[in-house]
Amino acid sequence: EDTMENKLPQKKITKSAAAGYSSYGNQIGLATGQVTELYHDGYVAKRMEIGAVVGASPKDNVFRGTPKKDDIIVLLGGRTGRDGCGGATGSSKAHDSSSIETCGAEVQKGNPVTERKIQRLFRNAEAAEMIKCCNDFGAGGVCVAIGELAPGLDINLDLVPKKYDGLNGTELAISESQERMAVVLSPEDVDKFAALAANENLETTSVAVVTETNRLKMKWRDRNIVDISRDFLNTNGVTGKINVEITAPCFKNNYRTAVPDVLKDGTVGEAFLTNLSRLQVCCQKGLSERFDASIGANTVLMPFAGKYQMTPEDAMVAKIPVEHGETDDATAFSYGFIPGISEFSPFHGAVYAVMESLAKLAAVGADSSKARLTFQEYFERLKDVPSRWGKPTAALLGALTAQLEMGVPAIGGKDSMSGTFNDIDVPPTLVSFALSMTKASTTGSSCLKDVKSKLVLLPLTVCEKTQMPDFDAAKKLFAKVTQLVVDGKILAASVVKEGGAAAAIAKMALGDGVGVDFVIDDKNLLFAPLAGSLVVQIECKSVLEDLEFTVLGTTNADGIFRIGGQEISVSSACDVWQKKLEPVFPIKNNSAVKMNIDIPLYNRKSVATPSIKTAKPRVFIPVFPGTNCEVDTARAFERAGAIPEILVIKNLNANDIEETAERIVKAIDNSQIIMFPGGFSGGDEPDGSGKFIATTFRGQLVKESVNRLLNQRDGLILGICNGFQALIKLGLVPYGEIRNQLETDPTLTFNTLGRHISRMVYTRVTSVKSPWLSLCEAGDMHTIPISHGEGRFVANDETIKALAENGQIATQYVDYNGNVVGDIAYNPNGSVCAIEGITSPDGRVLGKMGHSERVSGSCYKNVPGSKNQKIFEAGVRYFK
Repeated sequence: EDTMENKLPQKKITKSAAAGYSSYGNQIGLATGQVTELYHDGYVAKRMEIGAVVGASPKDNVFRGTPKKDDIIVLLGGRTGRDGCGGATGSSKAHDSSSIETCGAEVQKGNPVTERKIQRLFRNAEAAEMIKCCNDFGAGGVCVAIGELAPGLDINLDLVPKKYDGLNGTELAISESQERMAVVLSPEDVDKFAALAANENLETTSVAVVTETNRLKMKWRDRNIVDISRDFLNTNGVTGKINVEITAPCFKNNYRTAVPDVLKDGTVGEAFLTNLSRLQVCCQKGLSERFDASIGANTVLMPFAGKYQMTPEDAMVAKIPVEHGETDDATAFSYGFIPGISEFSPFHGAVYAVMESLAKLAAVGADSSKARLTFQEYFERLKDVPSRWGKPTAALLGALTAQLEMGVPAIGGKDSMSGTFNDIDVPPTLVSFALSMTKASTTGSSCLKDVKSKLVLLPLTVCEKTQMPDFDAAKKLFAKVTQLVVDGKILAASVVKEGGAAAAIAKMALGDGVGVDFVIDDKNLLFAPLAGSLVVQIECKSVLEDLEFTVLGTTNADGIFRIGGQEISVSSACDVWQKKLEPVFPIKNNSAVKMNIDIPLYNRKSVATPSIKTAKPRVFIPVFPGTNCEVDTARAFERAGAIPEILVIKNLNANDIEETAERIVKAIDNSQIIMFPGGFSGGDEPDGSGKFIATTFRGQLVKESVNRLLNQRDGLILGICNGFQALIKLGLVPYGEIRNQLETDPTLTFNTLGRHISRMVYTRVTSVKSPWLSLCEAGDMHTIPISHGEGRFVANDETIKALAENGQIATQYVDYNGNVVGDIAYNPNGSVCAIEGITSPDGRVLGKMGHSERVSGSCYKNVPGSKNQKIFEAGVRYFK
């Protein structure tokens, strides 16, 4: 009843959007370390989310060439359809009540399975070095993606691969169908590039030729339908002029130093809890957990820190994604923006967006002075109103001022002037993203540590008259904080933002349940969003010499916030913090988990040995469309001393399928280990994961090859996540052979929360019967990343008892103290008896949900516990 007319409910929009873009990123294997929704009355109709990912490419792979006459434009990847007409361009329009009827078709249909293939191809140095220049198919389709590549082009639209017949020339030219790339190649490289693409199960088509005509030409059905001079295109159309009026801010209403009205009345203790329940401050873990934060085995900081994983981090940090070996080099990425400050003054809002993003880098120990920025701008429809034009103008001037003063340039950005729905405008929005290099080993966290240490506020010095930062003082502050974090003298750090220092301290405390005794009760100091200031935890005040600071409190081991004469337990504060968005992004579940069978530890290790020994076993890793953990898995086996062989399963045509089956058999017969890696084989469709893999391995020739590996060569098989799902469907667990699945067999199904879950879990080794767990002892605990939507293990009581008696229940979810529990905080998918992994009867086939392959040095350092289960080392040792 509160939904606006001619608009979907906000809850429906935000949940569907989050489900959509998390699914896409998760499928292509994109480690997403920061996802946040921003809340303001102006975002009611046009919602605002902040997300960030970082990619890296070896410098030697990057070849920036100049297109020459007769060079070929190759279209790579997906096919073209009407679903791509108007997608990105439609999203850049202001909307009104009629939009629900006229804009419904302006939605691109993503194809993450194809995007993952393109990622693998572009990571291949041989392919990358052939590409002179390249565009992806964003807004404008062929017109832009190909039209921008060279001054003179002859494009043959009849050659563009189509999803279906019937598309006319205009549709072929403007479709933004995903996922497609246009690459410029020398004529002699076209066939070689096509062969490399085919190896990745990708389709390529030559669709255009570079000419010396200086004209963009498009041909459809043997006639030119476009013929435009490049000189005209280079003018960017008609030059426009507009009058701009910048409104001076009223400093009496300075949002940055103001206590929110809802916190002004009542005691400081009451305000403390009310503050945590505010929409701008409350918990968004249920949103963040939808996104895979650990894939790539390079994540240094998980989005939420501490043994309870409740402290949100200020920045995401991940190591550079090398394919072989290890590195300590990492990227740190953060954002800054507070809507209320920008509404008060777009100029100041942009300045403090930059300062906040840089302060967050300092908080994790990254050098903000070497950062590079990118701005994302989002403003109301400007029309011809000078005062409306004044808002983005002021914001850009503010951002420029901050860049010049801090010596940190912006090297990218994107703008949208579509933030209007009927008479509702978004607040002036300029978000600053900051990226810097750092070291994984010296990265700091926001989570409070130990007890009886000081919490102090390091304020950003601000001119009282202009409300502008003292930029020289800010550079000194950020540099000092960075060095203290690197040296380990700052134990934890967080930047003040919405909710003020009080909210920062509360969230810093939740991760480990640390209490705080506050020594001040000044609401202005506690609750104003003093953007760019920091709260840090230190053991000794002397480390802050030459810096202005205010002691806010001392940590305690009681798990209690003592503030303004009141005592508030950390657990009750956490409940208040979580409650607001629980109906939208749930992290709790009331579904009962069957825990009625006690599963004792199984201590008897297998003494079985293979018939043929080898110092370096070969590992066959099949990559199906949708698989995305093959690189992580290969690196894990390589570190353990094995020789991994990745084989991409090809299925573009019948010949590919037949050839692939033969290659699978050959690879298995040449290997000692089969490894089914994680991912989303076939996009997890239809109706469940792992079916595509299972269907392929049920083929007679492949099945016989698997039997030879297990029964004649005493080989091993491992499946993780999607691979575990395939093993279950094949019957390899729990039966040790490929057989038809019965209704009474164990299975893996959808998480009880009904969504994807990415986080760290605690597991115990319940049985050491499997050779894969021979380097563990029964009862050993490990902290393992999970990321799945279908990980709930289900089986009847009779099956559970039989598996337990035979030592086939390999691992279980436990709480931080090692207790097997059904609580969703520790058993996040709701598995029966908290089962995380099971084996075949002899233990040589192991299936598990936790991504043990996603472990390398300095990973997940903000969540405690032993990360390495040594299952890969154990698998290699089995053959020695």
